[in-house]
Amino acid sequence: MSSPESKPLSPALCAICTRRPVTPDYRPFCSRRCADVDLSRWLSNRYAVAAVEEEEGPEAASPEDD
Repeated sequence: MSSPESKPLSPALCAICTRRPVTPDYRPFCSRRCADVDLSRWLSNRYAVAAVEEEEGPEAASPEDD
């Protein structure tokens, strides 16, 4: 019976092209090109985190009638 530790780990693949293994100099990418592609995506706002704004406190709920 083989244990989970005995399985050889597959090399991590590049986060951009997903075809080539990661190199230590550009981790988590395989090359300078893929690192630059990622930087370009950040600078052009292509990466975004979806957020839902939550109401804060009772005063944010609904205006009270005076």
